[in-house]
Amino acid sequence: MNILESSDFKNKVILVTGGAGFIGSHLIDKLLQLGAKVRCLDNFSTGKFENIQDFESNSNFQLIEGDIRNYDICLEATQGCDWVSHQAALGSVPRSIKDPLTTHAVNITGFLNIIEASRIAEIKNFVYAASSSTYGNSQALPKIESEIGEPLSPYALTKLVNENYASVYKKTYDFNSIGLRYFNVFGPKQDINGAYAAVIPKFVEALLNHKSPTINGDGSFSRDYTFIENVVQANLLALTSTSDCVLNETYNVACAEQTSLIELLNLLKHRLINYDDKVIDLQPNFGPEREGDVPHSLASITKARNLLAYNPEYNLESGLDLTVDWYVKNLKS
Repeated sequence: MNILESSDFKNKVILVTGGAGFIGSHLIDKLLQLGAKVRCLDNFSTGKFENIQDFESNSNFQLIEGDIRNYDICLEATQGCDWVSHQAALGSVPRSIKDPLTTHAVNITGFLNIIEASRIAEIKNFVYAASSSTYGNSQALPKIESEIGEPLSPYALTKLVNENYASVYKKTYDFNSIGLRYFNVFGPKQDINGAYAAVIPKFVEALLNHKSPTINGDGSFSRDYTFIENVVQANLLALTSTSDCVLNETYNVACAEQTSLIELLNLLKHRLINYDDKVIDLQPNFGPEREGDVPHSLASITKARNLLAYNPEYNLESGLDLTVDWYVKNLKS
């Protein structure tokens, strides 16, 4: 099935929690293009109105400003919906270490509120954002969905609890869901500001300002960087899944490519020299390793390919081409 031409979304009422965030706003954009009626639930604690302001004129878009920690808001938001895409969360391992109580409240209590409200509303498809952090201290590569270790941070624990709740809701209430374990998502509109900004926008900002990027550790730590359009594709496939063999599973959403921080920095520099040749001479500063960081991450996407029909259209380099171009156009002052 070509999901971009599918009629499955036409006139479906879909709730996207965290819709003003980076991933949520990209997903809403695609859902509206496909003819869906989209509700966005966001409290703007990390999401930004500018991410969704272009949707305001679309009659198929509705904004509900509210917090998933409020169960009544979740009941209101899910009422009359067909499907739910739960993207709202407090991300960041360092933030969770600094403030585990808020991370727990949003990521666990908030998740329970929205899945229970979805059950009450008889939501047909419930898709939620899981995380590669669930693999914890497992050193096996590539990461396979069935083989996880012990969580290394409060954030990782909250995402594992989400998966456990989803499993319990199937066993107890016969409520179906799909969890998508994201691996280091990047792309246009990703927040460049704040202490918990992701590594790619932080590197780009530093380079464009002729500052040396800071690398935590010696630069050998590696990740499976995943372009946002691949993540949107996985969500669309999950939302439209009806087969028993596909539902009530978790899937890695990644590119199955391993890239170290040093390699990533060099890839960015070689793209940015097309706009500013001074960046090539900038060398990184090396800082201490971050507490709770997993040294290496590489996903197996075999399960997602075989069951979800997930097929990432962008690898790291093609995704970086589009991302760097967007940041240059939107950050140059």
